[in-house]
Amino acid sequence: MQTWLPFIVQVYVNGHEWLAQQMVQRQLGFVQRHNAFTQLDDPTQAQRLADRFAKLNGPNILDRWAHQVNPLLRERFPGYPVHGVTDQAEFATDLLFPSREALAGLYRQLLDYAVLTFTPKNILGFLGCQWDRRFDGEVHTHYEDDRWFGTRLKHRMRRNWLKMYDKFGLLLRVKTVINAPQEFHVYRRRSHRDGTSSSGYFPMTKSVHSLVHYQEQALACNRRYLDALAAVDDPAPAYQVLKELTEAAVANNRSYAGFNPARADDVRLFAAVLDGDGLARGFRNGDVRGALFGTPKPRDQQRRASAAVGRLLKRPHVRHLLAKIPRTRRWRVTERGRHLLGLAVQLYRRTWPQLAA
Repeated sequence: MQTWLPFIVQVYVNGHEWLAQQMVQRQLGFVQRHNAFTQLDDPTQAQRLADRFAKLNGPNILDRWAHQVNPLLRERFPGYPVHGVTDQAEFATDLLFPSREALAGLYRQLLDYAVLTFTPKNILGFLGCQWDRRFDGEVHTHYEDDRWFGTRLKHRMRRNWLKMYDKFGLLLRVKTVINAPQEFHVYRRRSHRDGTSSSGYFPMTKSVHSLVHYQEQALACNRRYLDALAAVDDPAPAYQVLKELTEAAVANNRSYAGFNPARADDVRLFAAVLDGDGLARGFRNGDVRGALFGTPKPRDQQRRASAAVGRLLKRPHVRHLLAKIPRTRRWRVTERGRHLLGLAVQLYRRTWPQLAA
């Protein structure tokens, strides 16, 4: 608590502790270890309670606490407004495994896949941003295996970051930490300096009123990250799926050539469509064209390159690895495509590093 103007009061709230108190009041059974739940008798009801946290009347709660801990606000400054802001927010998604053995082997594969496959553009995509040439921040991945709690992987973009780590050998936790909410654009009502207001997509604010937006954006980041990790699976059936990728596909009485997962050009195409820029909004022909052919300056070269990319995209499209986004010129990678193409990129970079170089 700051005892001079502007009387700043820092409040720390642990969502897991808050949820534990809610479950105790409702007599829901659970086992809590530190800042995690290793057992829940009713996971659906527990999740429903947890979702309520962001919808609490934060401004009223903080106003009451501020006047309670600092009586000067009421005595010397009647009517002094209390403005609640979110300095930092963390949102975790926990996946509980039945045993330590079930998580141990998979977690090592997840770490290897993330380190080998995720590029800075992927990290930007996970955090809801699109790469731009004017981007002047840093994007990096930090691997730390000397922690007492276990190995942690941290992807950082400016002042926001994603973490993945195991807790107690039973929980896989993916966490989004938001320090710079303006990196996210949300649909809200914005007041302008001339007294007017308008609705649209604007940068997210630090106001406590935005906690619902924090929850939505952080959960979307966690899900995008977990969806990308879903490519890691039991390798035995994966090889059979890759075999199907190499065979020709027939659609509308026309045959489309297969792919060679050991060929650099094919893997470059896979990596281009999996690029982080397309995670949230999809990708266009030009995005893939730039990754494969650069930026041809003459107009006729651009047309030829665009047509070539169109033919290339048709091959994974007929295999249901890509799908067109309705009423747009954008594509998205299907769930099957993210699994299959991500696996091909991972095996290529792991098995043939000299070719990747």
